[in-house]
Amino acid sequence: MDVPKEQITALLDNALFSSAQLLGSFLVSSSTVNAETSPHLKAENLILLGDALFREREYRRAIHAYKQALQYYKIIPKQNSTTSRSSLTASNRSSSPNSFNISAINENEVKFKIASCHFPLTETKAALVEMEGIPSKARNLQMSLLMAKLYRNSKQNRGAVTCYRECLRQCPFVIEAVIALAELGACAKDIISLFPQTPNRSGRAQLDHGDSSRWLQRYVEAQCCIASNDYKGGLELFTELLQRFPNNIHILLEMAKVEAIIGKNDEAVMNFEKVRSIDPYVMTYMDEYAMLLKMKSDYSKLNKLAHDLLSIDPTRPEVFVALSVLWERKDERGALSYAEKSIKIDERHIPGYIMKGNLLLSLKRPEAAVMAFRGAQELRADLRSYQGLVHSYLAFSKVKEALYAAREAMKAMPQSAKALKLVGDVHASNSGGREKAKKFYESALRLEPGYLGAALALAELHVIEGRNGDAVSLLERYLKDWADDSLHVKLAQVFAATNMLQDSFSHYQDALRINPQNEAAKKGLERLEKQMKGVDPDAPEEEEENEVEDVDGEQEETELL
Repeated sequence: MDVPKEQITALLDNALFSSAQLLGSFLVSSSTVNAETSPHLKAENLILLGDALFREREYRRAIHAYKQALQYYKIIPKQNSTTSRSSLTASNRSSSPNSFNISAINENEVKFKIASCHFPLTETKAALVEMEGIPSKARNLQMSLLMAKLYRNSKQNRGAVTCYRECLRQCPFVIEAVIALAELGACAKDIISLFPQTPNRSGRAQLDHGDSSRWLQRYVEAQCCIASNDYKGGLELFTELLQRFPNNIHILLEMAKVEAIIGKNDEAVMNFEKVRSIDPYVMTYMDEYAMLLKMKSDYSKLNKLAHDLLSIDPTRPEVFVALSVLWERKDERGALSYAEKSIKIDERHIPGYIMKGNLLLSLKRPEAAVMAFRGAQELRADLRSYQGLVHSYLAFSKVKEALYAAREAMKAMPQSAKALKLVGDVHASNSGGREKAKKFYESALRLEPGYLGAALALAELHVIEGRNGDAVSLLERYLKDWADDSLHVKLAQVFAATNMLQDSFSHYQDALRINPQNEAAKKGLERLEKQMKGVDPDAPEEEEENEVEDVDGEQEETELL
């Protein structure tokens, strides 16, 4: 043979994929290998070329090479094919496209390699066609995991659960299978029962009853808590795990993500910053961090974060969500295109849908916002998607639908003060429901006394109904523990409404000291200064400015929720 196969195998084993691809073109075009007399050799050579192309991410060329190999495989005499299969079984070779020591051909393995090429191209149906052609008994761990992901991406959840369960039966440490099963509704007890406990001859990873068993079971319980919206329980379990595995990036990120969802913004920021101090090149959940920085109006850090993410890997969806967050203040339509780009890269990227929904709501397109938040809910329903749905429905007066979504949130999170507040928000949207709204806000504060969002909403109700004194006394109780710009803005607005202009002026200044970028405080202060000078702030030339102030107030309330 002009080009010995072992040479391309050596290149592949040494990760010299570009050279392996180039050499592969010589191997498959060699005149010494006759396709008619040696179809087996021709097929093996094409598989080697396909493996090199796969590692170079030339997936379509790899598919073409693998399919050509299967065509040659079909014309191999039957007895040779049987010999090949028995030879392969004896060698116990991995089926991954990353494994290159080809000693024989197995049709199932080549189908798996073709499916592995379709997967990064998001060609789920084509990948499933290949994988479903492999008998279930012939599937190894890699095949089961890919099959599970394909079923889940095509919303065939029952099939996905079956395959993920099979993964854990073979190896209890397939963490992504644990997370997926939790998100698909499996309880911790069911997942733990899948772990193999006793030694067997299959070579499967075993789980002893010692330390590894305990921490893994705690991890399963934590993920199941989060998936069932028991955020408090999940955080407690993750905190326990963190004591055993200090500075564990994965656990810190999981905690930060949950803290961001439930509004523990300071804790979330602290954990994200800790992760970046340990490993500044982490991409996972960094778009969630970007959203928090925007809420805190820390645009210098946000700008640096977006720049860092772009330099690490500009193809990840997190980059485009971070860019969307960064551009929101300058160009909402441009920000929307970035959010849509993140979803195009990864159709299962939840922050992309959340960001898209918030932007559409801000652009006064609530019907489209509903679709975006529904997209997030289909992947994983959490507090933010419920909040987005409620505000979107209220924005185009769909009160019945808003109430249904709020009650859904309350049912999913019965111990959540934020879910109670959502129901209150719906009732507060019409004058006849204010008394009910008041009860829900008060219930939320009993459940979580430090929940500033409920306090602000209740204070707003007091103001609407003329109880300015009650609003002031309520808000001033929070001044002791909260250095929050939105709290000072609300107090300033109440004092301005009761003509206590100097107190109002003082609180607007306090708000701007905490957050110099607070637009509501800037515009409120500008309006107040005109009042103090005896100028009518509602004069015709100021109408446009006043309208902007109202929009900012609505955006602020959305962010608080």
